[in-house]
Amino acid sequence: MLVREIGEFGLIRRLAELVSRPDPRVAVGIGDDAAVVSYDGPVVMTTDTLVDGVHFRDDWIDGISLGYKALAASLSDVAAMGGRPRHVLVSLAIPAEERVERIESLYRGIREASDEFAVTVVGGDIVSTAGPLVITVAATGVLAGSQPLRRNGARQGDLVFVTGDVGGSAAFVHLMRTGYSGALTPTEQWQLQQRHTRPKPQVRAVEALVQCQGCTSLNDISDGLSSELADIAEASGVHLDIDGERIPILPAVRRYARLAGQEPLVFALHGGEDYQLVGTVSSLSCGALLPLMEAYGVRLTLIGRVVDGEPGVDLLSGNGREALPPRGYDHFAAAPDGGVG
Repeated sequence: MLVREIGEFGLIRRLAELVSRPDPRVAVGIGDDAAVVSYDGPVVMTTDTLVDGVHFRDDWIDGISLGYKALAASLSDVAAMGGRPRHVLVSLAIPAEERVERIESLYRGIREASDEFAVTVVGGDIVSTAGPLVITVAATGVLAGSQPLRRNGARQGDLVFVTGDVGGSAAFVHLMRTGYSGALTPTEQWQLQQRHTRPKPQVRAVEALVQCQGCTSLNDISDGLSSELADIAEASGVHLDIDGERIPILPAVRRYARLAGQEPLVFALHGGEDYQLVGTVSSLSCGALLPLMEAYGVRLTLIGRVVDGEPGVDLLSGNGREALPPRGYDHFAAAPDGGVG
């Protein structure tokens, strides 16, 4: 069935049923001119947009995973501010010839992610477009601590950390663009695919960071680790020394890079769409943070240090020291090698 056959309001009714869930904080949800929700204290707000052909391709991602990823991208921004996500609004620009089944699959993925991360879809908008499918997710949340965790608080002597692993999404994009899978096992291919299609926003990591009380800056890795590190260095007015050998890279990424004649650090540093967290923590608080992260089921790796110097980032390796340029994804520039977009 095509969207034009069911109409805007018929589609809205079907989609509302897919994401409806009880939430005592919601006084008015889907079905009125605007949602009404209750919050205690400051509200964290963000929005993120995915465009067919720019951020995703139908032959690379299924509808359910696309919905999941669309929600994850916005939830990651809330987490990067030290927030707990609470509610989302989903807006779609849909071609009239789009199939209803694809949009329903999208909303099943949104429901899956909303259940996993305890957020509620409270509204949004649906419009027609002559162009490709566009998905916009606005997310709101509350601060987990007394203050937001921003990019501008890193201080000399702090340690640089990253959650999870990086580079998997970029490696999958490279694999799909080139069609080269080499001798990867099905499990390795699945791992790369999952990093791209089902990223996990590090919402639980925020609880550990707030309890630790030593996190001085925070950013999420959407455009690439090198880009996010540069953001922290510039906003904080500090210099970061990053140990390239300590950057956590999935074994499947290293193996794929070797088979495809690529450098795994290019995927890890410049690829983007990992939706992990990178930040700084005081050296005195680091000892408490590591077991807290483990208790919350989050892998945390120390990858560098804040040092004296002009704002910028250096990469340290067996070849010595070199400046690390921010080569993450830029919508208005050509994607870098191994980049996403």
